[in-house]
Amino acid sequence: MTADHASQLPISLQRALGPRWHHQADGPRLRITHRDHGTPYRPPRRAPEWPELLNRLEATFATAGVPRAKPLPLRWGRETDFTISAIQALDPYLKDRKHYVYREGYLPQPVVRFTGKRDANGALEDGFLSAFVNVSQVQRIHSIDDHTAILDSWIGILSRLGLHARHLTIAGNVTPWTRAQVNGITLHISHAGLPIGDIVLLWNAADPSHLVTDLGSGLERLRWALARSNWQQLIHGPLAGTKPSTLDAIRTATLVIGSGIRPGPQGRGSALRRLLRSMPATDATLGVSRAVRQAHRFWSLTAPALSPWHEVTRQIEEEIDPRRL
Repeated sequence: MTADHASQLPISLQRALGPRWHHQADGPRLRITHRDHGTPYRPPRRAPEWPELLNRLEATFATAGVPRAKPLPLRWGRETDFTISAIQALDPYLKDRKHYVYREGYLPQPVVRFTGKRDANGALEDGFLSAFVNVSQVQRIHSIDDHTAILDSWIGILSRLGLHARHLTIAGNVTPWTRAQVNGITLHISHAGLPIGDIVLLWNAADPSHLVTDLGSGLERLRWALARSNWQQLIHGPLAGTKPSTLDAIRTATLVIGSGIRPGPQGRGSALRRLLRSMPATDATLGVSRAVRQAHRFWSLTAPALSPWHEVTRQIEEEIDPRRL
């Protein structure tokens, strides 16, 4: 049945996307482009602000019949300390072959990942953050056609955002990969040369009938694709002149501490402590409240039950330099 999934996918993609798309195969590698591919992309004069972008996403998913689900808790305990992807919402069904999931549908999920791509000096490259909003549709499906229909719907959603089909490329290897008890096929999606996410067909290795779709992007990356402006300015606004690693640490710590996780000697608390103590105390000589307030406003859009910003500030400053308090 695994082989059937791999062989059915290219056929289903052609059927779902229709004649306006060109499908190029090189062995197991597949590349799909629109017939008008190559026309130049012209960014809008003004990129949508974060609340506007989220509202438009929710509305377009709703129009496609996909309701919004509430976020998973950031504190995770299975395989990862933190929630690192919205697909974890389907763990019971996908990994354990249960008949339930934690969440399903459109899920703008705050996540923490310390695996972002870095340059030779160890700094995060543009497009990568230690914490971001994983904009996803995670869904149990019954067939490969259900999966490709979700991709076709996503193309329409992107177009309504201003990321039109003629600038998209869908590419990947249709040979299934295996990770523990899960198999999958990943297709990467880019817009005018900028990677913006992927769509993954996943199934339980022991029971391929437990089949799901993980459609994922990043809220920050989607806005970057729309604006094509300076990454640091896009993410950090008026604070962009500050050391990027410090801003990334404060932004991530605001989400983590605001979610009820405290610095400590083990597990997720230890990861938070290492993150904060990587910041020289001199980086926060005049306090971090402005950066925390800005980050808190952002995270509150998708994680509304955060601890108050002033309590987050106190804990960050105490951890950076306990002698301050």
